[in-house]
Amino acid sequence: MINKKVLNINDAISKIYNGSVILASGFGNAGAPNDLLEAITKTDINNLTIVSNNAGEGNYGLAKLLKSGKVTKIICSYPISSGSVIFQNLYNSGQIQLEVVPQGTLSERMRAAGAGIGAFFTPTSAQTKLGETKETRFIQGVEHVLEYPLKGDIALIHAKKGDRLGNIIYNKSARNFGPVMAMAATTTIVQVEELVEVGQIDPELIITPGIFVDHIFVYKKPA
Repeated sequence: MINKKVLNINDAISKIYNGSVILASGFGNAGAPNDLLEAITKTDINNLTIVSNNAGEGNYGLAKLLKSGKVTKIICSYPISSGSVIFQNLYNSGQIQLEVVPQGTLSERMRAAGAGIGAFFTPTSAQTKLGETKETRFIQGVEHVLEYPLKGDIALIHAKKGDRLGNIIYNKSARNFGPVMAMAATTTIVQVEELVEVGQIDPELIITPGIFVDHIFVYKKPA
């Protein structure tokens, strides 16, 4: 019997190792796997690279993980957002590396990794500092830059509902990067708000099928 359910959050993050490239879902706080990210701060895991839409905000979730000193590099589209301070302090003091990737390009690089595409051309970032060191080609008279797939060792995803086979659905815009990250990672760990029996999710509603999910669990904060 296929059963991808793990018992608790510690079992889930035990799959993460030093030097991992972690794809973390979320658009701001929507769909962000904050509990998983914060759980990493209590481990000995280090030298992580985080791929996310932004670089955290406040003092929770991704920002809390950055503050722990376990992240050496972040790849994101919006390193500075409302309420973010921790990343700026780390970056200004030279304690973290940053690679800025336009949002559409970030998503497409992960999609390419999941789809087995070797590389692709896009006009985004052509003739800018982000594209000045990259291979270029004129396509139909428009300059494009060559971008490569962005693959993760681990994907951390927050979803609304799932089953033991790993089939999951999301809550509206909390879907954001979850589907492409699940496809682009070697190991996908999903935190769901509710775990139901197989067959209780309408197959037509499943966004990320279980073939892309390795571990799934329901996290309940200690009372």
